[in-house]
Amino acid sequence: MAFLTIERLYGKPVSEMKVELVERKGLGHPDYIIDLLCESVSRELSRFYINEYGKILHHNVDKGLLVGGESQIKFGGGIVTKPIEIFVAGRATIPDDNYSLIEELAIKAMSAAINNNFRFLDPVRHMHLNVLIRKGAVELRSLLEREREPLANDTSFGVSYAPLTDTEKLALGIERLLNSKEIKDKYPYIGEDIKVMILRNKNKLKITIAAAFIDRFISSVSDYKNKKNEVLDIVDEYVRGMLGDNYKYKIYLNTADNLKRKKIYLTVTGTSAEMGDDGNTGRGNRVNGLITPNRFMSLEAVAGKNPVSHVGKLYNVMASYLSNKVYEELSDYISEVYVRILSQIGSPITKPQTLHILYRMKAGKNTQIKNDIRRIVEDTFTYDTFKDVTKDILEGEYLLF
Repeated sequence: MAFLTIERLYGKPVSEMKVELVERKGLGHPDYIIDLLCESVSRELSRFYINEYGKILHHNVDKGLLVGGESQIKFGGGIVTKPIEIFVAGRATIPDDNYSLIEELAIKAMSAAINNNFRFLDPVRHMHLNVLIRKGAVELRSLLEREREPLANDTSFGVSYAPLTDTEKLALGIERLLNSKEIKDKYPYIGEDIKVMILRNKNKLKITIAAAFIDRFISSVSDYKNKKNEVLDIVDEYVRGMLGDNYKYKIYLNTADNLKRKKIYLTVTGTSAEMGDDGNTGRGNRVNGLITPNRFMSLEAVAGKNPVSHVGKLYNVMASYLSNKVYEELSDYISEVYVRILSQIGSPITKPQTLHILYRMKAGKNTQIKNDIRRIVEDTFTYDTFKDVTKDILEGEYLLF
């Protein structure tokens, strides 16, 4: 593998740095919603192509815009007065120039994604779904049409790392907890729009959460205050159980509230997209579900890219796969591993310009570590693995955003 470079990093791992910042935009955040919708369209197109042609054809529907609507919140239940506008744009293989078929598939996919993930957001009553998908360029379609492995349809790079720090695990875990079925069944007033931001300063954590409350379940400002305290108790119990006595922490919830002026975070549908915020594909979480400024990151929008030849998706997922595999096998010797993969448009996806592995050693030495990393990469970075990754992406096995 002439393109493989293995390099040792020196200095402290992120978990030992004095300051660490971690963000998680949850299920109902406008940026997450538009990522979800673009990805749902890509998966629907992929399934259609497989059923009709036996393989996934060229498409990229990774340009999405969510324009927030308008609503009138009210204790006991308000209304959405202006729908959320969704625009999903991109390129696809369009059989017989049948644009209406592609639009139908896209609308079906987006509607199902909303119905399957939200309790009170209705894709018909609360949203207007716009599909702006056109035919792809001939030269890009040809990169995916080979009988052998496809050629990269962009010059781009993917980045990921392992393992997650305690702070990263916590940000991800809090959002997943508050959006879990168990919590939603017990506390239905918690909306899907959950954003978690954590500042770690040495061993002190400042956890700031924005959580949309659903107005039909709130009877008054006093009731809202009581329910906020319930959520704080839920999160506090989770944090204590996860961190033990290793950290000191303080949890903040909906800090923009002004109870005296009755300015509180209420929504009709559970998302700020109904009134307060807009969204763009790729502005949210990276491929591990987090935004981590202490780490190397790619700014690629993973959602909506085809899972066969678009390295903006494939290389980010493969970097995540590789970094976790290397760390799992060599965690006795290394504290961190980073993977960076750069493609060149028109080259086979298994032959990047560079595959750069960076590792940080734990105390002590292992003179064979580079050989061990090389072995893992050579066994893993194969076309068979890429095919497995494509299959797993379509089945929702990876956390893409």
